Amino acid sequence: MSVFGGPFGGFLWIGSGKLAVISLVLTIVVGIALCWIGFPVLSGKDLSGPANLSSVGLAILSVALVVPFAHRFKPDKWYGHGLSVLALVFMTSYPVAFAIRSFLFQSFSMPSNSMVPTLVDGDYFFASKFAYGYCRYSVPFGLLPVDGRVFGVAPQRGDIVVFRLPSEPSTDYVKRVIGLPGDKIQMIGGLLHINDVPVRLEEIGPYSSDDTGPAKQQRETLPNGVSYFIVSLTDGSVGDDTMAWTVPEGHYFMLGDNRDNSSDSRFRVGMVPFENLVGKAVRLFWNSKGKDYSSRQTLDGQGK
Repeated sequence: MSVFGGPFGGFLWIGSGKLAVISLVLTIVVGIALCWIGFPVLSGKDLSGPANLSSVGLAILSVALVVPFAHRFKPDKWYGHGLSVLALVFMTSYPVAFAIRSFLFQSFSMPSNSMVPTLVDGDYFFASKFAYGYCRYSVPFGLLPVDGRVFGVAPQRGDIVVFRLPSEPSTDYVKRVIGLPGDKIQMIGGLLHINDVPVRLEEIGPYSSDDTGPAKQQRETLPNGVSYFIVSLTDGSVGDDTMAWTVPEGHYFMLGDNRDNSSDSRFRVGMVPFENLVGKAVRLFWNSKGKDYSSRQTLDGQGK
């Protein structure tokens, strides 16, 4: 029972309601604290494989916590019977997790380097599901059958957002909001222009990582003051000089911070409808590849 329902289910099974409640509260508190503080990384160690076995480790830990107490109690309480335990575990775990994932925060992983240096391969982060309101992509399995958005709040220029690819709605993308409805967007010589005005771009210096190789790092500052780092791998790349786009009403123009290695609104992504936004990236909490993320953990105001 501990394998299925954690310490909460195990303590219920052996007949200790008090320890079950204590373990449930502690599990919630510790889980929230770890996610907020962030999980430690082992520098240079790829833990993506072992992470897939974390559920096995947690099951073993749950059993180890409950077994020493088993002889002290009698499973003669109403909540110690099989169906009662299963019902209580289900009611206190799965509906709560489903509600949090659907309406508050959902975790995502970064599978590419299109947002370097802000997000790198192996990063895990939380996205706020309530930041922009809710759409049909907010709840798994299409259980929120709405058109458009409810409680909709428009994203701000510079937000890092998770959205569904317009041409392939089953796929999540992560990019930065650059163009708002009605904006004219164009890249000229690697410099972003918004409404025919070049944004401020400062040279920071060289940038190099195992993921990108040598590059140059720059600080881009948008008209609303949001500032963040971008990287440029080479001058004169295919995305450095583009046509001018006008962002349609109800749509947004997205760019990756790794400007020469990002499939974004300049290419196949196109303009992203408001109803395709899933959430706003708000907090890094782990990197499975052993890359330090402490300086990048808060995603608002990168580069300030």
